Amino acid sequence: MTDTLQAIGRQLGNDVQALASVSRNVANAQTPGYRAERSVGDFAQQAGLRTRVDERDGSLQQTTRPLDLALRGPGFFAAQRGEQTVLVRGGAFRIDADGRLANAAGDVVLGASGPIAIDARQITTATPLRVDADGQLWVGSQALDQLRIVAVAEPERLQAVGDGAYRYEGALDDWRGSLVQGALESANVQPADEMLRLMELTRHVESVRRAMSTYDQMLDTGINRIGEN
Repeated sequence: MTDTLQAIGRQLGNDVQALASVSRNVANAQTPGYRAERSVGDFAQQAGLRTRVDERDGSLQQTTRPLDLALRGPGFFAAQRGEQTVLVRGGAFRIDADGRLANAAGDVVLGASGPIAIDARQITTATPLRVDADGQLWVGSQALDQLRIVAVAEPERLQAVGDGAYRYEGALDDWRGSLVQGALESANVQPADEMLRLMELTRHVESVRRAMSTYDQMLDTGINRIGEN
């Protein structure tokens, strides 16, 4: 009997975890660069379910802003949050008060040797800021820095830490994608797919609830019969 209750409890826990992923996806459907979460089976774990980041590209939105950068292909910008290095996908960057390239959350974008510093006074019509497809930054004809862009070898080890950033402690791969300047990547969330997942999960939760109710009635009946004897 205990095994049955544990199995029902695991199923309900899996459904709650999957519903939380759907909720986060829907809430961030308009967040540039957001990576959708997918719940996938993992029979190496007792619960049989884990959350994985969907690395498929989102669509591009052209903005023409020189500091709006979009990645194509699996990969992340490396950034500094406090003393920690995080990975971010959203490329809506700006120059902060200290002259460093940063994102909206205040994470400082990293280059080849550390935080990228940009003197905004150098950027003019004659010497515009340019970013190549490989992440090389230029001010006019002067090379400024190289964006640190990485790919992850173990996407299942990405852990969301808020504001579209991830902590990652696994192996890294060489980035083989490309960069588009003057554009932002939309979230790779498909609202219709998320609605379908929500309907499926809701039906499954209801079936698990009925199974739990039926099992509870069986236990009650069994206990009453024992009392009668």
